[in-house]
Amino acid sequence: MTDPGATSQPDPYSMVSRDIADVPSVEIISTAALHLMSAAAVNLGLAEDLPDHKDLDEARSLIDALAGLLDASAPALGHHHAAPLRDGLRSLQLAFKEASTIPDEPGQGPGEKYTGAVHPAAARR
Repeated sequence: MTDPGATSQPDPYSMVSRDIADVPSVEIISTAALHLMSAAAVNLGLAEDLPDHKDLDEARSLIDALAGLLDASAPALGHHHAAPLRDGLRSLQLAFKEASTIPDEPGQGPGEKYTGAVHPAAARR
């Protein structure tokens, strides 16, 4: 039983739900993608403050999750939002290939089941 004289406090979870309800899905998806990208970059040793940190197993999982998220959400994101995220994904996939001492079979690298095989661009003359 509640005390009728007690002041009611707003439920913090309902306040969060209301805040999230005001955020467009494209922003939530993009933010999640950026978090996955950042974490993958750190685990590939690309962070300025942790250049010696490498965990390719973690990077692979994060890149796979990012590729799946972008594949599933591409129609909702539209080209304007999806293109830079796809470019970032490709950069991470190439960085993974460069960092890995054991090459994956074509099409078996991180995220490639969603993107297809990723190859470095041919060197320009």
